[in-house]
Amino acid sequence: MGELGLLGASIEGYGCAGASTVASGLITKEVERVDSGYRSGMSVQSSLAMTAIYEFGSQELKDRFLPGLAKGKIAGCFGLTEPNHGSDPGSMETVAREHPTKKGYYSLSGTKTWITNSPISDILIVWAKLESTGKIRGFVVERDQCPPGTLETPAIKNKTALRASITGMIQMDDCPVPKENMFPDVEGLTGPFTCLNSARLGIAFGAMGALEDCLSRARTYALERKQFKGNPLAKYQLIQKKLADAATDAAYGTLAATQVARLKDEGKSTPEMISMIKRQNCDRALANSRMYVVPHPFPFPVEMY
Repeated sequence: MGELGLLGASIEGYGCAGASTVASGLITKEVERVDSGYRSGMSVQSSLAMTAIYEFGSQELKDRFLPGLAKGKIAGCFGLTEPNHGSDPGSMETVAREHPTKKGYYSLSGTKTWITNSPISDILIVWAKLESTGKIRGFVVERDQCPPGTLETPAIKNKTALRASITGMIQMDDCPVPKENMFPDVEGLTGPFTCLNSARLGIAFGAMGALEDCLSRARTYALERKQFKGNPLAKYQLIQKKLADAATDAAYGTLAATQVARLKDEGKSTPEMISMIKRQNCDRALANSRMYVVPHPFPFPVEMY
């Protein structure tokens, strides 16, 4: 993906493509036509790890990490969700305190979970509360700079879906992080929510890619499967209506995502717009894929959706 210029596609400079939000969204859509897990890994690298550094990192952090992330030479992840705080990140328990023995360092302790890419990440964007102020701050944790026993990233096994995307935890026990690796000018949830909004827009596009491929597979099956005097299922109007409904949902969802992406490029989009189209597009993709898979025995290709 890095060699193709797909990572951080909408970022200007640092070896990134500098594409529009619309173009970046359409890239995401096409990747998810292949596999939702591929899109998940790409989105975390681009919309979460790279966007966090690009929007909030110091110039030194941008120069050090963005070119490698853009080329796929290094992998990144985004640690916000915790075992006890999924939808309530403001109550996170991960803490950053002055390191007791290393001057110029913070010591991070806490656990993050359901973190895409964490087992393979070279750098980890971790959000933690400063012990001194109680404010949430972002840090770039470098795996190769963490002493043994201070950072573990075990994989979560046997997921129901998205198996092409590796998921794990981030476990930190007095993990030392240089103070210059803290994002300098953002605190609270503004930082992580900005990144998540970018990722949500990609998901709105991606879900339509998954729906389009699901529709294509269902259409092929309906043309090939013969029933009732040797007629293909696609001959019958009930099947035609289901396919037409799915095609309509895919078209409307793509148009909605494209319009919001245009507004984002113009600085006019809002988080509510992005959340709404993400919710709607995922709902339509799921509803249509369930309609196609229910009548068929295991395994069936549409089950991947």
